[in-house]
Amino acid sequence: MVILFDQYNLPENIFEVIFSTSQQVVVANMLLEEMKLRGGEIGKTEMSMFATALHDGIVIESNDTAPLSVRKKPITISYNKRQFYDRILTPMKTMGMIDYDMYKKTYKLSEKLNKNLMRVGLMWLQELRRPPKAFTIRKPEIKP
Repeated sequence: MVILFDQYNLPENIFEVIFSTSQQVVVANMLLEEMKLRGGEIGKTEMSMFATALHDGIVIESNDTAPLSVRKKPITISYNKRQFYDRILTPMKTMGMIDYDMYKKTYKLSEKLNKNLMRVGLMWLQELRRPPKAFTIRKPEIKP
């Protein structure tokens, strides 16, 4: 997965950096909150139930303390189950945001993303400090 971001317009939400559509951002946020509610770990069956619930449609209501006239209407979020696994869960696993334990069959929130991004930063610093390589620019030969 490729992460492209603008250092001058960095969003507040990590998922807005990682995912390309607002619906993916919402679904990834929902998954994170669901996992946090379950102690940071969720079983394979519970993950499947979450994906199925998303596929069927989940109604999100605002828990704001704002007056009734100002509150937003409940929103129904629907996300295809297969796309959830392909576009949300798999990228989160490959980037190190979520770990999967094959023996316990559980998904667990992970700090590996932070460690990997620090490694990327160190790779950049090493590249900056590497001496320049000499190369020559040749003009292409023009054949008559």
